Amino acid sequence: MKRSLLGLFVGLVLSLSLTSLAGENPFHIFSILLKSSLGSSYDLGLTLFYATSLVFTGLSVSVAFHAGLFNIGAEGQLLVAAITTTVFALSFPNWSSVFAPWAAGLFGVLAAALWGFVPGYLRARRESHEVVVTMMMNFVASGVCSYFVLEKFRSLESQNPETQSLAPGYLWQVWDPIAKIFKDSPANFSLLIAVALSGIVFVILYKTRLGFQIRMTGLNEKSALYSGLNPQRQKIFAMTLAGALAGFVTFNEILGSSGKFKIGFSPEYGFVGIAVALLANNNPLAILPAAFLFGALQKGASDLDLETEAITRDFAKILQAIILFSVVAFHFIDFNKWRSWWKRKT
Repeated sequence: MKRSLLGLFVGLVLSLSLTSLAGENPFHIFSILLKSSLGSSYDLGLTLFYATSLVFTGLSVSVAFHAGLFNIGAEGQLLVAAITTTVFALSFPNWSSVFAPWAAGLFGVLAAALWGFVPGYLRARRESHEVVVTMMMNFVASGVCSYFVLEKFRSLESQNPETQSLAPGYLWQVWDPIAKIFKDSPANFSLLIAVALSGIVFVILYKTRLGFQIRMTGLNEKSALYSGLNPQRQKIFAMTLAGALAGFVTFNEILGSSGKFKIGFSPEYGFVGIAVALLANNNPLAILPAAFLFGALQKGASDLDLETEAITRDFAKILQAIILFSVVAFHFIDFNKWRSWWKRKT
């Protein structure tokens, strides 16, 4: 954890220092990022909204990592969940029940779990690399979503590529306590779901036999096999669970905020979730502050276009990349070796 924090600090300093090359004051850029992400109740709510989805995708990537797998398909899994939830809700528009949004959301999560099961099964039974399979499935998911949005449920009231709006019974904004705290922002009840899931995943991975089996498979598959475990089964389960966790983004985006599926609604949550998991060192509880940091960078950078002349909102990607590389680098540094070298020189 200390290495991650040190890498975070160094990465932030390095990335902000780069702005001086564009003629900007690094301290001014930092103040813009802080003010834009935390300056008001609305700004904080939007930061938490971004962070919520990143918690889900970060958990998804983390669970796969613990099983020795690289889930690069969280983006496709969350898209499948979102379109499934939308299609379900639009197919039963008159269902007015307190269980309606939960049924629609869980239906989407199940679809995402199935989308994660496929690469897990192919990896375990056919030795197909999960990175290649999940990347291809991301494109398939995008095509499936485009078909349903443009050909089946497209809204005739908007020029944007989006579906019709869900019935009010499928949204929880009326009673949502988080929405009442952060008024006019998209922050919603999914934030509490994200926090709860982080705790649940932590307990599963570190306090249960199932979690031990998953981690043992990831650490040493041969040892797991000689110990009587079934590594193939653990990989399939881990990828299925990873898909389900990514699918919870549908609660935040569809049921908690927009109330419809919009093509391009995700600012690459699935891929940024990889950075979140790496920054947190795959610890489910540490994913919460890591997701908040990346959510703050995402929201904070949105005002750079207006407040600066040379720096744009795309600078958030540079920030994220440098911070990620810095954190990873600090995990490979042998500090004892450097201490020995310093003592010899002094």
